[in-house]
Amino acid sequence: MKTNKQNNEKADQLKLHTTSNDNEKLTTNQGLKINNNQDSLKAGERGPSLLEDFILREKITHFDHERIPERVVHARGSGAHGIFKLHKNLAEYTKAGFLTQVDKETPVFVRFSTVAGSKGSTDLARDVRGFAIKFYTEEGNYDLVGNNMPVFFIQDAMKFPDLVHAVKPEPDNEIPQAASAHDTFWDFISLMPESMHMIMWLMSDRAIPRSLRMMEGFGVHSYKFINEEGKAHFVKFHFKPKLGVHSVAWNEAQAISGVDSDFHKRDLWEAIENGDYPEWDFGVQLIPEEDEHQFDFDLLDPTKLVPEDEVPVEIVGTLTLTRNPDNFFAETEQVAFHPGHIVPGIDFSNDPLLQGRLFSYTDTQLSRLGSPNFHEIPINRSVNTVHNNQRDGHMRQQIVKGKSSYDPNSTGGGCPFQAMMSEGGFTSHQERVSGAKIRERSKSFVDHYSQAKLFYNSQSNPEKQHLQNALVFELSKVTIPEVRERVVGQLAFINNSLASKVAEKLGVQVKKLKWPNQSLPADSNKAELQSEEKEPKTKASDTLSMQNTVKNTIKSRKIGFIIANGCDAKAINQLKKTIEQNGAKVELIAPSLAKVKADDGSELTPKHSLTSTASVCFDALFIGSGKQAVKELMVPENRHLVLHFINEAYKHCKAIYFGTDTEDLYHNSNVATKKHDDPAIITWEDATPGDKFISAIEKHRVWDLETERNT
Repeated sequence: MKTNKQNNEKADQLKLHTTSNDNEKLTTNQGLKINNNQDSLKAGERGPSLLEDFILREKITHFDHERIPERVVHARGSGAHGIFKLHKNLAEYTKAGFLTQVDKETPVFVRFSTVAGSKGSTDLARDVRGFAIKFYTEEGNYDLVGNNMPVFFIQDAMKFPDLVHAVKPEPDNEIPQAASAHDTFWDFISLMPESMHMIMWLMSDRAIPRSLRMMEGFGVHSYKFINEEGKAHFVKFHFKPKLGVHSVAWNEAQAISGVDSDFHKRDLWEAIENGDYPEWDFGVQLIPEEDEHQFDFDLLDPTKLVPEDEVPVEIVGTLTLTRNPDNFFAETEQVAFHPGHIVPGIDFSNDPLLQGRLFSYTDTQLSRLGSPNFHEIPINRSVNTVHNNQRDGHMRQQIVKGKSSYDPNSTGGGCPFQAMMSEGGFTSHQERVSGAKIRERSKSFVDHYSQAKLFYNSQSNPEKQHLQNALVFELSKVTIPEVRERVVGQLAFINNSLASKVAEKLGVQVKKLKWPNQSLPADSNKAELQSEEKEPKTKASDTLSMQNTVKNTIKSRKIGFIIANGCDAKAINQLKKTIEQNGAKVELIAPSLAKVKADDGSELTPKHSLTSTASVCFDALFIGSGKQAVKELMVPENRHLVLHFINEAYKHCKAIYFGTDTEDLYHNSNVATKKHDDPAIITWEDATPGDKFISAIEKHRVWDLETERNT
């Protein structure tokens, strides 16, 4: 028999999920107050209902799934909690509360992810990275579901299943995993000119970031800000990392995958645990609604970006990640994002890719999380109490008292009530919509190459070389000659030199393609062919090159110290202190994990052995001082391992500091064979070597010397 005490304890537990609709305003499951629960959103009074009516779809979808399907796993990802702090009042543009109160801090949860691979794939795949943010605002949850690239492969959601089917492992043999270097992906791309801008981004180093903390975030689509007067501005969202945008080399990424396939996940976790909280500047590009057509591209086209030279990014806030999840599954795996989770003051544009996403995300969560009640999982809950008439379904947690679960009602006193606009009730932006119902693509979407040219023209010479190498690697994996030829034919519209160099490596001829865009009617050939040679208004932009991002800090960088018995304790400890005072982390590497006895009798504890890690896991190397230490490092069983560390770091253009007495290691490495003045190589002969080492690490890499180093 249960005691009264036990019964009372259980009742208290249940009260945690008990709410009442008495005297409350009607809300969506995201805590957004509903202004009209009687009518669906339509294109005119007698027009068709609109796909973007997220309130209608949430209500009906929940009803449809009161009996649920089984749950399916989601893609690989990493996440963290944090804070968004506003620095500038945006009330002139939007009535969203979290964007109008200066210094207001809004809790967030951010999830980063790879796209193509399964949950068990490597972090270092060449891939787009998801960058999704859930803002727990007082007006309801707002989800900004973006990527680390500002554009996408396709212009219309109709093509999304085809894109994903093409890039995923091929269905006959389930090969390859987390890779686009195969027949079906490039076959699709070769037939989709609209994808070529995104291909430039995907083949660039942006697709293999050094860290999740060192990549940009973009909202991709044009959204709308709506102010209190109902005036609209188009808005593009940007997150710029305080540490700058940095990458790893492709062959370095392959090596990292072998040493630590959780490299990005571990890096993010350790940075937060160490108090090196990742930070991004939050910025917006604002375009008055009346200026929508002032560009040489269509603002609704998700394969286009707005060059910052034409519309500067205005920094208005800071995103900081401050806490790791307590449980990966409960938080990172179960967090459910949806671009349709918005708040008053933010609305959608007619971007046809965005419009399809507004349906797809809820439908996906129903399969992935197994229930229309996914909003009740703690990580997904609004900070507002939810009040509506949705009920039942698998795993329902909220307990609502009373007998009314419909609207209008009198049995519940009419509760929950609709909210007036003045009370925060959501209303969609009034936009004039007219025209015949058609299944066509706007002719303003036809230009497929000009912004691909802009991106390629904006890259530094090393970045262009890396992009070319990536195309050659990927297309070399394609077994169908016609596909390789078609891709080269697409590249010819972007840059003749690029197309020629790739063609030479693939053994194909450069032939520009001549066909109409398959998304346009048959009589659109002329419009398509006229658009092929279009030049962008902005010819090149510094903001599109990683070479121009932050390079004045070594904060949170990981520096490897290779040491051995007899090492110079004073030199090691002094350099370690200086580096750590500048915000970087030092990890000791020795021939084994046994304690290392220094020349002053002290003991140093290595974190790694020469066989348990690799140079690719570090941003820079210090080769420890001391004659006895160097002698131990030069014995046959250690010599080849140490030299491999040095030569590999050198190959990847990293900073290397050779301490005193390390002449033998220096002269037996590849470093000594080069005669150039290399700013990333510091030796015992340099004045103020510690300062020079830190300055070299700040530069991230010396990519300009890459070709010389590797010959």
